[in-house]
Amino acid sequence: MVKNQSHGGRRKALATSEAAPGMVLMACAAIALGLANSPLAHAWHDLFEHPLAWTPIGPLTSLHHWINDGAMAVFFFVVGLEIKREFFMGTLADSARRRLPVIAAVAGMAAPALVYLAVTGAQPGLSHGWAIPAATDIAFALGVLALLGRRIPPSIRLFLLTVAVVDDLGAIAVIAVFYTASVKLVWLALAAALFAVLAAMNSIGVRHVTPYLVLGAGLWLAVLHSGVHATVAGVLAAFTIPLALDKRGDSPLLRLEHALIGVSGFLIVPLFGLANAGVALGSGDPLAPLPLGIALGLIVGKQAGIMLAVLGCERAGLGMRPAGAGLLHLWGMALLCGVGFTMSLFIGALAFPGAPELIEDAKVGVLAGSLVSALLGSAILRMAPRAT
Repeated sequence: MVKNQSHGGRRKALATSEAAPGMVLMACAAIALGLANSPLAHAWHDLFEHPLAWTPIGPLTSLHHWINDGAMAVFFFVVGLEIKREFFMGTLADSARRRLPVIAAVAGMAAPALVYLAVTGAQPGLSHGWAIPAATDIAFALGVLALLGRRIPPSIRLFLLTVAVVDDLGAIAVIAVFYTASVKLVWLALAAALFAVLAAMNSIGVRHVTPYLVLGAGLWLAVLHSGVHATVAGVLAAFTIPLALDKRGDSPLLRLEHALIGVSGFLIVPLFGLANAGVALGSGDPLAPLPLGIALGLIVGKQAGIMLAVLGCERAGLGMRPAGAGLLHLWGMALLCGVGFTMSLFIGALAFPGAPELIEDAKVGVLAGSLVSALLGSAILRMAPRAT
């Protein structure tokens, strides 16, 4: 039945499934936060962090590692599929239409990083976390947007989605370039060879998904041992999946995206939230430079970067704001892009390896910044004129 579903029908199904995962993620984050501040906190921490009695893959020694380095590779694989689809047959395929959201996304990553560095710059050892507030959580932001119903112009949702997709691509590049501690050349060479084989399979017209999944798993294993973060393998494998449509308007990429988007949104990302969102709220100072820099980066930097980019491009004639969007719509959308959550928590764990106290402080900043951005964005959008 999935194979016979048209491209348009599948896109519609994917669109309608975007809001619910965000709400599930919110619930899981609340559960993790509640348990981390309850009498069950120690047992909850041990569930994810206690070394496993046996593991088939050496680097994955705890449930937390299996989620962050293993399961999240599937999440990044789905993100890679989405990015490829958007660039070749979605909103990013048209250079004129993608110019404004791409510029807005870049500005929306740069400004939070600058705010973070301005707050934490004088503190030794904190500069490595500059990318934490630069990310946007698509599921969480769209989940908040969905709660506002049809009062929001569809163009605002599409613009936010496009900005977030480009934002994800930027975050993946940041992880690959800036959060790789050391590289093992033999494993990296094996990963490069497997990626080359995957790309060659695409070039010669292999359309069965099984060989891609088998070699993609090998690519993940090689990247995991290479020192580059294993989730990057998910994106690289996704970029090799064939997208060209057959006579039925179908393709391997569309089938895989449709099959995995529910697994990613309703299982993997909520698991990530349960494993990473729990933080003891009384364990640190929320106004310390690290959490404050992250929170202000998400709340102030995101909206400032995106709004200045959109209004500046509009004034310079480089692009037009989304159809039917007023200033309040744009402002509320820019605030919602400050919901960093999944990507921000993920980068926070990479930024301070071996420093659990800094990771906990980073979680406080991410949770505070994301919550305030979500509440302010919702409030602004509720004040905006209803879409007609």
